[in-house]
Amino acid sequence: MQFQQLRYFATVADVRHFTRAAEALHVAQPSLSQQIRALERELGAELFHRARGNITLTDAGEALLPLARRILADTETARREVQEVAQLRRGRVRLGAPPSLCASLVPDVLRTYHARFPGIELHVEEGGSQDLVRRLADGGLDLALVITPLGAAAPALATAELLREDLVVVSAPSGPPPVRRRRMRVEELRDRPLVMFRRGYDLREITVAACRAAGFEPSFTVEGGEMDAVLGFVRAGLGLAVVPGMVAARSGLCVTPFEGDRMRRTVAIAHRKDAVPPRAARELRRVLLEHPEATGG
Repeated sequence: MQFQQLRYFATVADVRHFTRAAEALHVAQPSLSQQIRALERELGAELFHRARGNITLTDAGEALLPLARRILADTETARREVQEVAQLRRGRVRLGAPPSLCASLVPDVLRTYHARFPGIELHVEEGGSQDLVRRLADGGLDLALVITPLGAAAPALATAELLREDLVVVSAPSGPPPVRRRRMRVEELRDRPLVMFRRGYDLREITVAACRAAGFEPSFTVEGGEMDAVLGFVRAGLGLAVVPGMVAARSGLCVTPFEGDRMRRTVAIAHRKDAVPPRAARELRRVLLEHPEATGG
């Protein structure tokens, strides 16, 4: 019994017509009929009642059909599984992430992933959450790390919380800390010179919103920089900056936490709801959720 014979049999059983089945299978009708006859001889029973314009299953055909469909389905599953294993030896994953995470979490995660799957090419795109959401929606990314909540206008995405991270104030190590206490309040940023990220940075939006909620507009000495530039401006003594705790821990700058939990962000892993990510991307998602900093799943 051959796999091809079972596929031919199931197709004829579905359409109840030899010529239409042959067209669907892209084979010649005589070839299809010969294969069905060969299957019947091997099984020792006719599978179809053949009458002009009326093809029906015999009792033997009725008994074989569910078994044939199961075999065909299992074969297709096996094919997909083998392909997915092959995908983990070669292929690519396209990950989007905010620059702050590219400077902290992402390198550690990609190192772990590359050690497990060295044949996978890793493409990383930096951007703010709204830009990354658009790239997910248009198929330009497989996965993205985004700051939630995304807002009502976001397309249909599947998200899983990855981590909750405190935001802190960094200042030049050569100067005095911004306050004498170990922690400071958002209100104490009033009239302090701030080094601010360019527009489109989630950190910019979070910081400005927190200052306005505290009743004041922040004052910028320098604005428009990327993460490395902002840390460099702070190191040069040009002002304070609000950055994620993981970035601050690696910066070599003076770090002052905020009081309470008002200054915190939630990072999630996102992908399109209407498309299952490829196996290589699903494995990267698993590595992200296994990271020591991860809190969700």
